[in-house]
Amino acid sequence: MPEGDTVWQTARRLHGALAGKVLIRSDLRVPRLATADLTGRTVLDVTPRGKHLLTRVEGGLTLHSHLRMDGSWKVYENGRRWSGGPGHQIRAILGTTDRTAVGYRLPVLELLRTADEHRAVGHLGPDLLGPDWDPDRALANLLQDPARPLGEALLDQRNLAGIGNVYKCELCFLLGVTPWLPVGDLPAERAAKLPALARKLLETNRDRAIRSTTGRRGPDLFVYGRAPRPCLRCHTSVRVADQGDGSRERPTYWCPACQPGPAPATPPPRRSRTN
Repeated sequence: MPEGDTVWQTARRLHGALAGKVLIRSDLRVPRLATADLTGRTVLDVTPRGKHLLTRVEGGLTLHSHLRMDGSWKVYENGRRWSGGPGHQIRAILGTTDRTAVGYRLPVLELLRTADEHRAVGHLGPDLLGPDWDPDRALANLLQDPARPLGEALLDQRNLAGIGNVYKCELCFLLGVTPWLPVGDLPAERAAKLPALARKLLETNRDRAIRSTTGRRGPDLFVYGRAPRPCLRCHTSVRVADQGDGSRERPTYWCPACQPGPAPATPPPRRSRTN
């Protein structure tokens, strides 16, 4: 599931393959970009911004993409068979003399003037893995709506950028509160350590192939994907329920013993999901 650490890894991989090189192939397979051609332009850099990717090219243009739930960028040495999915799922191809980047199932793909990048990412809060990280501002953003459930506030990229559903669940577990706790009810000492804890989790995992929040061999995550298995700390059965307004499915995992507080009265039965 792409979250801030996954996007950071993707940007690093794309930057290493494309930056400083001239594009000899450009194929953007979305209707509004059907006539756009980036061939002959040098890729300047690939920068992550929260869950967004900004591929900047010569001439003041930026290719903006977002992975959301299922998107991915794969990099192949020229001549190697592409294996990221069937051809009809390809949305973008950027090729140089030695490597080709292929974007699969990209729900967001647009070409912007680099000067207009704010149209795509200007609404985002401080980036947990970015140079603009500001823990005080991130916490202030989270606390500005004290009645909002903590899990929903953490997913709102306007508060802080980079947290997805996995880290939402794991952060709430590590803080010892349920994702349904109103942000304003979060004890002050736990609220104070939230930004640093969130950053530590993403920084620790940005160089890892397999995401881990437990810091141990064996299970990599404390609660996400573990229902109805026992909690790693207290052995109570982990629960799962959807959280949010219903517009998107957000399976939310928590331990009712380690995370006391408000929660759905009777969580509907669900099949466990793994990361």
